[in-house]
Amino acid sequence: MTPAVTSLAALAVAIVLSCTSRINVGVLAVAFAWVIGVYHGGMKPEAVIAGFPVTLFVMLAGVTLLFAMAEGNGTLARVTQRVVRITGGDRRVLPIVFFGLACLISAVGPGAISAVALLAPLAMPLGVQAGVPRFLTALMVANGANAGNLSPVSAVGVIANAKMTDAGLGGNEMIVFAANFGAHLIVGSFAYLLFRGKNGEQRDVGGRAGKGFNNGEQRDVGGHGGTGAGTASADQDTTLERGHLLTLAVIAFWILAVVFLKVNVGLGAFGAAALLAALRAADETAAIKRMPWDVIVMVCGITVLIGVLEKSGGMDLFASALAALATPESINGSIAFITGLISTWSSTSGVVLPAFLPTVPALVANVGGGDPLAVALSINVGSALVDVSPLSTLGALCIATVSDEAESRRLFRQLMIWSLSMAVVGAVLAQLFAGVLARG
Repeated sequence: MTPAVTSLAALAVAIVLSCTSRINVGVLAVAFAWVIGVYHGGMKPEAVIAGFPVTLFVMLAGVTLLFAMAEGNGTLARVTQRVVRITGGDRRVLPIVFFGLACLISAVGPGAISAVALLAPLAMPLGVQAGVPRFLTALMVANGANAGNLSPVSAVGVIANAKMTDAGLGGNEMIVFAANFGAHLIVGSFAYLLFRGKNGEQRDVGGRAGKGFNNGEQRDVGGHGGTGAGTASADQDTTLERGHLLTLAVIAFWILAVVFLKVNVGLGAFGAAALLAALRAADETAAIKRMPWDVIVMVCGITVLIGVLEKSGGMDLFASALAALATPESINGSIAFITGLISTWSSTSGVVLPAFLPTVPALVANVGGGDPLAVALSINVGSALVDVSPLSTLGALCIATVSDEAESRRLFRQLMIWSLSMAVVGAVLAQLFAGVLARG
């Protein structure tokens, strides 16, 4: 086989393993890049190493460090609890608050995984207490977090925009954010109208009525009567002390500096983290241990393999194969559906975006037409809408809050059906609106 075919096969193996095993495919991808690039493609080791995304690594490490410090000192948790308390436990308002709060937390830096990890343990039991179906709470938290996931300063937004820049589509940060936010707002609004029920009535994913919670009856996270874990979470201290206020001030200054002063996202985040450490507002040593190193390694490793793929001609071969499945008229919907199916089991930020976004120019050329920006937006939206899957981190975090085995299995089934349906919904939305947004 030629190096192009071998490198493409290696990428396919990496994607399959990301769906079927717990191995960090970033590690595997670097090994593939080394063996294929040096011993089959005749490249020098330095040429393979040159594919390591230094700029992206600095951005990811800086952003995740800053928010690991904010999470570690309790700032994010206390702000979240304060906002939730404002609703007074109104079941009509809570799902909207969950969506908005998850979106805000995700958008300002940590990304969807951190936002859901922070909010789900509080939102799921609070929703049960207020009579909100677990399924709806999970959808609002996950879709809200994903709605803010591609902001210009979020960790995943950094990945998407960096890969789009590599593909010659830089400078579209706000369009990327708006397209992703709009898609999740549409889906979240539909879920709210469909599953909120009436008079406390709960409905499952098939629309069948289930047991509701009436008259303000209190139930714990497992659905049992009593105060339980949900009440304990709601009663936690929300006082903002010196360290929390300093953290909020530093993060706010960092966001303003990035947006208005064009400060480098990653370097600015490291500066903000260093300032928090110097002020003794957070523990940087503990925060470094909390950073999602597995995701960082995954993203950077896949990027190294894609570098070999490009140099060996495998990227052109990959684009040609994708092009065979689409026409200039259907390319947006087709690519959204394909990436959506893969993302149901695989990592959106670690595998799908780094693997597919660099193919956009070649894909459009091979299909014979299409708007490259529209295709990139379709990849972003199609791969993200399915992330409520229980096989993904967001869905799993929501299910992990449910201690009752029967309810846990029920929520798993609901999220699985919903996520698979989102592959179709994402394709439809991309086909209808991606071109309009790109032209606008």
